[in-house]
Amino acid sequence: MKKKFIVLGVLFATFGFTKMNAQINFGDKAIGAVQKGITGFTFSNADAAALSKAAVDKMDTEHEVASATDPYTVRLNRVFGKYTAGDGFTLNYKVYKLKEVNAFATADGSVRVYTGLMDIMDDNELLAVIGHEIGHVANHDSQDAIKAAYKKEALMDAAASQSTTIATVTDSQLGKIGSAIIDSKFSRKQEAEADLYSYNFLKKNGYDVNAEESAFRILAKMSEGSQASFIDQMMSSHPDSKQRAEDAKKRAEKDGLYKPYVQQKIVNTAPAAKTTTTKKATTTKKATTKKK
Repeated sequence: MKKKFIVLGVLFATFGFTKMNAQINFGDKAIGAVQKGITGFTFSNADAAALSKAAVDKMDTEHEVASATDPYTVRLNRVFGKYTAGDGFTLNYKVYKLKEVNAFATADGSVRVYTGLMDIMDDNELLAVIGHEIGHVANHDSQDAIKAAYKKEALMDAAASQSTTIATVTDSQLGKIGSAIIDSKFSRKQEAEADLYSYNFLKKNGYDVNAEESAFRILAKMSEGSQASFIDQMMSSHPDSKQRAEDAKKRAEKDGLYKPYVQQKIVNTAPAAKTTTTKKATTTKKATTKKK
């Protein structure tokens, strides 16, 4: 049986293998740079967000997205839905109904969580994982990754084109950007900082910080025995899950908050409907005796 894994901090895991129809116009500045063959023009965070949104919108049409009333969506909104405002970005959440164990967040603030992840992690562990993903957005790792991909792939091809009227990201260029993002890896430093962001999020909002260690222990156990897998290649430059679990434990110990974490019940089903039993009122007539 094939083991399932989560790739933390990897954007657009399937994006590079799909055909994109979206085109994005980055304005006169980009047009001028393309016409002159300049590869160093300013690519803003807003540009990165626009490109990310186009990619995620396309992905949403290609995956089964849980409806607003689906129990998985209800759970995700209950657990994390109230956290929508970040420092300079706005978050939006959706659930992909896929058995793979995965989650990602992109430069525009889109967070996508797979049902496979929600099936194996409780609410606190889920918070830790999503917190890590959001950490990459908050720390501008996601923005930097897509900027690098755009400059390396899309702009180089666009600079070689003969177009003098519009600067767009075409289907093939988006495909190259997706592939570049898949091939790129967050550094150990970036991963560690995203882990710290997640820990601080749990601590700040009164959650059990030990859930972060627990989440990494789950991933470490799932990784045992895997050999030369796609996931191994993706994670080759990152700290392994066991080490990240140890780091999370040390943070909790330093804060005097450490205790072995006990996973809570995982509920991805709709709450049972309440049944109301109506008792029929019975009136007992009291016999009265008239005095003669």
